[in-house]
This record gives sequence, C-alpha cells and structure tokens, in this order.
Amino acid sequence: MNDTPERTTTTTTTAAVPIDIASYMSQIPFARLLGFELVKFGDGASEILYTPTPEHFNTFDVAHGGACMTLLDISMAAAARSDTPESGVVTIEMKTSFMRPSVGALRGIGRLMHRTATLAFVEASIVDDREQLCAHATGTFKYVKRRLPTGPASANAQRLPSTD
Repeated sequence: MNDTPERTTTTTTTAAVPIDIASYMSQIPFARLLGFELVKFGDGASEILYTPTPEHFNTFDVAHGGACMTLLDISMAAAARSDTPESGVVTIEMKTSFMRPSVGALRGIGRLMHRTATLAFVEASIVDDREQLCAHATGTFKYVKRRLPTGPASANAQRLPSTD
C-alpha cells in the first residue's frame, strides 16, 4: 500500500486545444473551493486528489456525501473531456453507491467507458489512502460547445449550456 498518492502531472493536447491540468481545477469554482487537484487527464481517464477538511464533514466527522458526489461527478466529467478537450460536458444522469465512509486523503478515479457523437458513458470511484473503495458512480454526460466567459469582467452575456 502506498501512503502517498503518486502525483503525475500530464498535459493533454489535441491538434487545436492544449489542456494544462495544473490550471484545470481553477476553472471550476466549486472544485477550487473543495481543494481538488487534477493529476491525470488523458486517454479517457482522470484522477483527482482531495483531502476533506472539517468544513466538508458530515455529523459523523467523515467526508460529506455531497462532497464525495462532487468528486465523482468531476472525475467522470474530466474523463469524458479528456477524450475531447475542446468540448465541455454537462451531467445528464448520475448513480452513486457509497460502500464505506470516506476518510482522510481521497482519490477520484474516472474512466470513459463508451462515447457517441454527443454522449459519454463514464464511471468513477473514490478510494482512500489505503486503496479501499469508498464510493462508486456511473454517469451519462452530454458533450456541449464550451461557452464564452461570463461575469462582471466579461463583455459576454451569460449563455448557459443546452442539454437539447
């Protein structure tokens, strides 16, 4: 067993779109708030490191299920996007199973199982620092065009991604 997760930083590049995984999580405000660190992104796979802090705990002093579901969701989305980095993805459906409490340093491991022109079928697992499976999810994601930046510093009006 490995006490410390191996940290590998990979940059995935397509002909037109380089992806710098060092800045990937900074683009997702909620992931940044939780302290997620993307360490693998490519070839239909992702890996995200997360160490919950007391603010992320439930009443049993373990990682809250919502934080774990977010780790699973973003792990699956990253795996789906790693196949087509120029596209964004939105979650269409997600099923989650919790096997044991998520305690200590966690790893979200995502895998693209199958894709069509518009949909990605993915799975993700959370393992703890003893490599014990804590939670697992499957999901369906829709590929969407990435929207332009919005907000106070942007000249662009908000355009929400469509699931149509």
